[in-house]
Amino acid sequence: MANAETPTYLFFVGSYAEPSGPGIYAFSLDGASGKPTLLSTASGLKNPSFLSLDHAGRRLYSIEEVSEGGGKGGAAVAFSFEPDSGRMTRLNEEKTLGSSTCHIEFNAAGRYVIATSYHGGLVGMLPVLEDGRLGPLADVRRHEGTGPNPVRQDRPHPHSANVSPDNRFVYVPDLGTDRIQIYRPEADGMKLIPVGEAVSAPGSGPRHMTFHPEKPYAYVINELDSTITVYLRDAGQGGLTAVQTVPTLPESFRGENTCAEIRLSPDARFLYGSNRGHDSIAVFSVEEEGARLSPVEIVPSGGKIPRNFALSPDGRFLVSAHQETGNLAVFRVDPDTGRLSDTGNRGEASKGVCVKFWHS
Repeated sequence: MANAETPTYLFFVGSYAEPSGPGIYAFSLDGASGKPTLLSTASGLKNPSFLSLDHAGRRLYSIEEVSEGGGKGGAAVAFSFEPDSGRMTRLNEEKTLGSSTCHIEFNAAGRYVIATSYHGGLVGMLPVLEDGRLGPLADVRRHEGTGPNPVRQDRPHPHSANVSPDNRFVYVPDLGTDRIQIYRPEADGMKLIPVGEAVSAPGSGPRHMTFHPEKPYAYVINELDSTITVYLRDAGQGGLTAVQTVPTLPESFRGENTCAEIRLSPDARFLYGSNRGHDSIAVFSVEEEGARLSPVEIVPSGGKIPRNFALSPDGRFLVSAHQETGNLAVFRVDPDTGRLSDTGNRGEASKGVCVKFWHS
């Protein structure tokens, strides 16, 4: 969705929704003004909160965040989509982990998705078939342990699965145990082989993660103590060593806050993290070849509870989704400084939870 003069971007938003209403939204974003336009919606799903994309195959994968007591338990759903119209066609659905699934990650190299259950303490692997449909759940791993926070860390709470750029390892930050569990995926046998773990600061609550595309560094946003930790990654063994931790909040803030999403700019020069409570986006410059972060600014996110955000494929825009106010806020990104300027453009996605841009 682009031309030489004015690019147009396609992005999707997952949300908390009832099956009777729209749950997944497809938008276009004007590359000149940053104005979002709703193109299409998909209904019939209960809480299709988190999404992942097969960019080359034009497939979209969504979870259904449903507890076992509320019906069928967690599930994953496959869609095809049309880049110009955003229209989604449902392909199939597979049960995932019994308890509510909170995150899904597609891997193109291994042709699989990883599903994560926050409440169940589980991580599962499902094959992706040649036509883009999902195969039955092939492997499940259960986490063990607790953390020092008696309310939020009474049991394991894996929050995301993140495949390394070289496709050799899967990293699963566990908010409940202050651990990042490390697996080696075996795509041929559809297995997740445990190979180690990294220990986070007590009570930090690691949540989401991203990787430097060229240098051996990974970045984890910690939900409970509102920080981001930089890790040196051992490309051979998969291990992580913490080298720096920075706050996402201004020193003067005294209210309640939990962090949510973390994204690296396409050129890997800037890192962004969202604050829920302070309702802001923290901006950092990436220095020393990825090893250190320096604060740039912290700006209002444009709504309440910025659960998720994403950068356009060229890094020129950032779209923030707000769970409480149900709006999307569009920011222009300064390519030299990484700073954000609010375009004033808004979109609507009720209880938005996840933003994913498609790139061809």
